[in-house]
Parts: sequence; structure tokens; C-alpha cells
Amino acid sequence: MIRTVITGAAGRMGMRLIALTQDTPGLQLTGAVEVKGHPAIGKDAGEVSQIGRINIPITDDLQACLSQGDVVVDFTAPSSCLVNLQHIINAAKSMVIGTTGFSEQELAKLKMLALKIPCVFSPNMSVGINVLLSTVGKIARSLGEQYNIEVIEAHHNKKKDAPSGTALKLAEALAEGMEWDLQEVGVYTRHGITGERKTREIGMQTIRAGDIVGDHTILLGGPGERIEITHRAHTRDTFAQGALRAAEWVANKPPGLYSMADVLGLS
Repeated sequence: MIRTVITGAAGRMGMRLIALTQDTPGLQLTGAVEVKGHPAIGKDAGEVSQIGRINIPITDDLQACLSQGDVVVDFTAPSSCLVNLQHIINAAKSMVIGTTGFSEQELAKLKMLALKIPCVFSPNMSVGINVLLSTVGKIARSLGEQYNIEVIEAHHNKKKDAPSGTALKLAEALAEGMEWDLQEVGVYTRHGITGERKTREIGMQTIRAGDIVGDHTILLGGPGERIEITHRAHTRDTFAQGALRAAEWVANKPPGLYSMADVLGLS
């Protein structure tokens, strides 16, 4: 059994991770962590997750949990995630990171530090999205520059970062397929008289509304036709199940920064 610790335990993803860990044969939940001062501290993680009492209290002490854990699954915030990562490095444990919204500097720091432990990092743990990430670059390259590329993403109204980490990864995969630099071709807003669209351009459109779990569409518009590839997540369990699959996979791997493509055998 792989002993698993969930950070952000009282968040939307954390609660689903706790619930699904109970139904994953290879995993045993041994710790649930929240930030200091959170109202869920001291409460039973199962009761907070609405699955009934499991006799694991939510704590604010990750270091104490690490002595009883093998892998930490982190869906928190960038600053919290980086602090947690350092504790996990010190304890020589494994980690799965699904946190999004990192700045360029935070992301560079994460990628440097995560090499010290076995770590899976992905902005989207969905199996379907990661299959798309492995193929969209080839599709764009085959179509060529006559086909304009747009990425449209929609999420719930409480999401704090935009565009989503998944949309950015899709745009990176498309840019790589076209041998473009996303820093040069990414267009994130259009307003007013913008002039004709450039050929070498990847448009990024963001929607925030209601309780949308996560929709991502790649639109490739060419002469006389267009292709639309859409992935819709119906429930957060899609991401939680992928993260737990990654936790099982990474627990006994050597130190290194891995992706969901590695977990799924796509790389």
C-alpha cells in the first residue's frame, strides 16, 4: 500500500481526492493537510469530504504527516505548493502536483526543485487531455500555416488564473508542433480595431461562468473548413483519478520531474 497525504484537503479537489483514495486499492490515506488557520483544522477528513468518518483529522503540520506518508498529492496554491515541495524534498518523499497559476519565476523554481525527488507535475491530470497534448502538435503541423489556431477555455467563476494551465499547455504543444515560440505568437486579448489576423498567431480565449468544471477547445480554421477538438470534464473526479493514478506510478520511481505523459506511457 502506498501511503498518501493530501494537501489542500478541504478544497474542492482535496475533498474528492480524499474520497477517491478510499476506493483506490493501492493507496492508503495517511494524512490530510490544510493551511494554518483554516476552519477545517481538527475536523475528520472523511466528514469534511462528506464520505463519513475515517479517523484522519485535518492538520496544518505537513512535516508530521510526512513521517507516515510515501507520496503527497498537492492541489493548493503556487506559494503553498512551493513551501510544501521543500518539506517533501527534506523528507525525501514523492509528490504529485496538480496546482496551477504559477508565475514564470515560480514555475522555474518548481522545475528546479522537483528534480530532487520523484515528482509528477501536470496542470491537468485528465487522461483525455494528456492524450490530446501528445497529438495536437502533429495535427497542427500536418495542416500547416494556412490553418489559424485558436484555443478556447471555459471554467467556473471561482477559478483565479487565466488562461488555464491546461490551455497554456495545449498552446505550447501546438506552437511546438509548428516550430513557433509561444512567447512570440500567443495573443491573449483582442479588442477594438486589431487589423487582420497574422498567420503565425495562436489566439487564447478565456471564459469564466457558473460551475463549469473545465472545457477546452482547439479550433483550426483553414480555407473552406475548420476542425474543432473539444475536451469537456464532467466532474472533478476526472482530475482526481488521474492524480491518484500518478501517485501510484511515481511512488517508487527515481528522482526526476515527470509528466502525465510519462505516467500514461505517451512520452
